[in-house]
Amino acid sequence: MTATVRSVSPIDGSVCAERPAASPERIEAALAAARRAQTGWMATPIAERARLCTAFVDAMLAMKADIVPELARQMGRPIRSGGGELGGFEERARHMIAVADDALAPVMPVSKPGFERMIKRTPLGVVLVIAPWNYPYLTAVNSVVPALMAGNAVILKHAAQTLLVGERFQAAADAAGLPEGLFCNLVLSHDATAHILASRQVDQVNFTGSVDGGAAMERAAAGTFIGVGLELGGKDPAYVRADADVAFAVENLVDGAFFNSGQSCCGIERIYVHADLYDDFVAGFVDLTRSYVLGDPLDEATTLGPMVRPSAAEFVRGQIAEAVAAGARSLVDTAAFDRDAAGSAYMAPQVLVDVDHSMRVMTEESFGPVIGIMKVSGDDEAVALMNDSAYGLTASFWTRDVAAADALGDRVATGTVFMNRCDYLDPALCWTGVKDTGRGATLSRVGYETLTRPKSFHLRLGA
Repeated sequence: MTATVRSVSPIDGSVCAERPAASPERIEAALAAARRAQTGWMATPIAERARLCTAFVDAMLAMKADIVPELARQMGRPIRSGGGELGGFEERARHMIAVADDALAPVMPVSKPGFERMIKRTPLGVVLVIAPWNYPYLTAVNSVVPALMAGNAVILKHAAQTLLVGERFQAAADAAGLPEGLFCNLVLSHDATAHILASRQVDQVNFTGSVDGGAAMERAAAGTFIGVGLELGGKDPAYVRADADVAFAVENLVDGAFFNSGQSCCGIERIYVHADLYDDFVAGFVDLTRSYVLGDPLDEATTLGPMVRPSAAEFVRGQIAEAVAAGARSLVDTAAFDRDAAGSAYMAPQVLVDVDHSMRVMTEESFGPVIGIMKVSGDDEAVALMNDSAYGLTASFWTRDVAAADALGDRVATGTVFMNRCDYLDPALCWTGVKDTGRGATLSRVGYETLTRPKSFHLRLGA
């Protein structure tokens, strides 16, 4: 019997899509086709790759009117903000296309008489991209477009929750006229994915997901020597210094904490506020949080949709209950949010104070609409608390002092340092992390280094 994969809507529990998992024969055929297509593609001039990848981006954007409500049904993000993901998709894709020619150019050492020397960047071969549901277009495009631009073939395995996103990628690739087999969306079981890695049928896997999922990728690839790129989430901190603009910090950090119902690896999950600003900051933060509208994501009035599934909401409710039992105070009355109910995917936003690092809500990834706010005496205490985490994806400083943000950023173990902003990926900068956040890098010129291998040429002249 063929296994099936389902996408169940968090809106009402209905089935958005159901697809059969790819059979072993289908997988073998797709991998063989990718190998064949990649051989010709790597010899294709970068300008032609750019033309076809640009057509791919254009084809995806042409589907925007259908994608936004479709995405809301699959993973619950309100339609009023759904178009922003495609805006980010376009920004990242077009940037990576634009810098490819320079990023992939040979490295030329200082001239040496009698020799021609260079380091070329050659494609890896076949890249497997495993994308998550929470930002299904943004996370996938980080690897898909630069992998293609670098001369690789791509196999995409999308999360079950967002099955239709993988199909949109395939439709765009087909509409753009990419060579047959060069890009393939496959519905894969966990076992099939592990088999592909263990059998060395791909040359690189870029995985975005949980720490447990990343560990599974490493186990499957052990001993194969294929590249494993891992982006595994975060517990991203913010520090509001004594010189911060409180109103500005409140506005941006509330959005950073609750956008996408807090289901973002780089969303704000814990905030440290200087004692001088603490009371004003907390009051403003709570007032703005109370203005959110929890409801059907297909309704334009909704600003906070359901979490991806009831079990995810219950996990966050459990963190909150444990913290309150240990002495934390919740400042938002969830009864004011009609749809919030135990056992439901709909969950009101929550703000906790009197928290500390003995509580899971301050140390364990929540991935939901809850934030803990702690008072700190100054920079040293804030940095110590920011570093007290198993994760290291982003950290943000809210201050008027650029030099202070720069110096403090050097002291924090993180992949990206922000000042006066958060929850954003600049495609000109590499996206990376430390500790349990994973390893490797995507985006920017640096991202191309993980999708190619160096090949040295040492040519002696006149022999």
